Amino acid sequence: MNPDPIASEALTQTSREKSPSRRQFLTLAAASAGALALPGCTTVDTQAIAPAPIKPAIDPSYLSMYRAMPEEDFPIPAVDLTRVDSRFYRQLVDDPTGERPGTVVVDTRSYFLYLVRPDGKAMRYGVGLGRQGFTWSGEGVIQWKQRWPKWTPPAEMIARQPELEKYSAENGGQPPGLENPLGARALYIFQNGEDTLYRLHGTPEFWTIGQAVSSGCVRLMNQDIIDLYDRVATPTPIVVRSGSRVFA
Repeated sequence: MNPDPIASEALTQTSREKSPSRRQFLTLAAASAGALALPGCTTVDTQAIAPAPIKPAIDPSYLSMYRAMPEEDFPIPAVDLTRVDSRFYRQLVDDPTGERPGTVVVDTRSYFLYLVRPDGKAMRYGVGLGRQGFTWSGEGVIQWKQRWPKWTPPAEMIARQPELEKYSAENGGQPPGLENPLGARALYIFQNGEDTLYRLHGTPEFWTIGQAVSSGCVRLMNQDIIDLYDRVATPTPIVVRSGSRVFA
């Protein structure tokens, strides 16, 4: 039986109205994808993201100077120089001290230590200072120096911090190592033949260079105290010029 052409046309028209065209389907699909993606976009405000700060380039010579030192008795990690003011990096400068060559000069006001050279120059190191670093000034002699020293806190410090009793002289002091407050090297200052208890020493806490800290004498980055140790003989004259700071 032949289908009714009018009925067939009506059926086709109805089907077209109910079924979207291919173009409509693609348009709807794109809109749906956009709607699905929208929540992910709204959780991130691209305008609010600040660009990462650009760290200043560090001279490769300084990176080498403050490299890791695995060859040491206790391997020393590299210094993160982005956490140290660049003026405290070790450098050769015109000698501002007027002292004779070979003299070590500590300027506690500026947080610098100078090793005077014979050519009008000086090797300058940044230092950190503690309570003991502000209590002694004048002239003395580096009479003794030691690699990876033990640390023996003075009785006054133990009185303030009884937990340090285990490191007292009677108990043999604190063994050498990266946790030892004297660091990789120590230079001992004498005056009139007596130990002043004043030290130049290393520290792994490189971020304290150029600052006043709660205890200790004059601290240098471990890489710097090793360099100074190798340059200084015993005895070597030392001059400590105190600044005006009062340490609480």
